[in-house]
Amino acid sequence: MVEEHPNLILIGMPGAGKSTVGVILAKQTSRDYVDTDVLIQTSQGRTLQEIVDADGYAGLRRIEENILLGLSVHNHVIGTGGSAVYSAPAMSYLKSCGIAIFLDVDLATLESRVLDFGTRGLAKRPGQSFAELFEERFMLYKKYADITIKCAGLTQEEVCAKIIEEVR
Repeated sequence: MVEEHPNLILIGMPGAGKSTVGVILAKQTSRDYVDTDVLIQTSQGRTLQEIVDADGYAGLRRIEENILLGLSVHNHVIGTGGSAVYSAPAMSYLKSCGIAIFLDVDLATLESRVLDFGTRGLAKRPGQSFAELFEERFMLYKKYADITIKCAGLTQEEVCAKIIEEVR
């Protein structure tokens, strides 16, 4: 591992495997794991979908930005919500204390994994399709990524091995 043990920040679409890969990666690199979606839900006392229903997608993004900007951890794996990349201040802050890793998963695979698109609590515009959301976010993930991991055909353990290899 790199000497200063920065945070490893996982970014990507819902269904990319950030939470699952994050837990495995944390174990393999002797880091703690933080899931920012859980921090959002805990801080608000409600699910992401309840936040979207009550405050709209922009409200969820505002709450997410505040949580990310208030995050003060060192030597962690951080699984971000898929919409973290909409906040330039939050991404700049996260990248100042870590390495942003984009879990690049193709749309067809994501669609096969995300079966609860309408109730998952996604920060998307009303009526926006999953494919439109994918297209909109893909360039943002590429923009902020220090490392991109092409996940097609890889197990979660293989994704972790590639991340560790790239971070070295």
